[in-house]
Amino acid sequence: MKMTTNSQAKTLQIFLPTGEPRGIRIAEIPTRIVQVVLIPRSELAEAKKRNELDPVAVYMLFGEMEEAAKPLVYIGQTEDPRKRLDYHNANKDFWRTAVLGISKTQNFTSSHIQYLEWLCIQKAKEVSRFALDNDQSVCKPFVTEPMEADLLDTFDTLATLVSALGYPVFEPIIKTETAEKFYCRGKDADAVGEFVEDGFVVRKGSFARMEIVPSAMETVSSFRAKLQESGVLVEDNGRLRFTQDYLFSSPSGAAAIVLGRTANGWIEWKDAEGMTLSEVKRGPEQELNRAAE
Repeated sequence: MKMTTNSQAKTLQIFLPTGEPRGIRIAEIPTRIVQVVLIPRSELAEAKKRNELDPVAVYMLFGEMEEAAKPLVYIGQTEDPRKRLDYHNANKDFWRTAVLGISKTQNFTSSHIQYLEWLCIQKAKEVSRFALDNDQSVCKPFVTEPMEADLLDTFDTLATLVSALGYPVFEPIIKTETAEKFYCRGKDADAVGEFVEDGFVVRKGSFARMEIVPSAMETVSSFRAKLQESGVLVEDNGRLRFTQDYLFSSPSGAAAIVLGRTANGWIEWKDAEGMTLSEVKRGPEQELNRAAE
């Protein structure tokens, strides 16, 4: 029997230097020179003993803030990772995890990491899964055409490794425009969304009802306020309009924001034929069983 091989298939190797699966992790694709080091903030002192923090690096700090609608990331580059992480440990409160991109062969120069920093920031902005904590814009540094080609390939590997470690900061929220669309409509609400591997995405241009019913005020209003403060939702002729694609953790969370009330997103989101998200993704038999319970 002839076997077919996926040209996009990859083998990742993750080393646990302390033996703890949630501790320091070092990830690589064996055939590539890029290596990614994940450091929980609580393990910073232990990580600083390791040789992987000797070379120059591009790095990301990941965390959250209670008032923010999205998780946060700070992206930078450094010629002295230990000193730079110490600085951020003393001066930035939000982050819980640092992720460093380095060269296994230590052939990255300051030009390499400056370009990678710029590219990482541009891609993170473009994808907009995470809010950027960077205060200043970074100008595109000059590199030669051959070096740029190599660095674009390097970035692809870096992005794969960072995502595999649980931080899809460079992964598009919507990977294909041919995905099946679902609709949520109600009084002053008209939204389009897609069911994706990380949750449910409400598409840019969708409208949410401004009013929140009293019974849902506690559960809906605080998160709605975060979305407005972050600019994800803006007032538009008595309704709230999504200014960008936004990823919710669940279909129900998305439906609640759109409708201004508590909602079962598996029922409220329907395809163009009127079938519910539950019927399409869980199957009609499961839907009937759930209705009978």
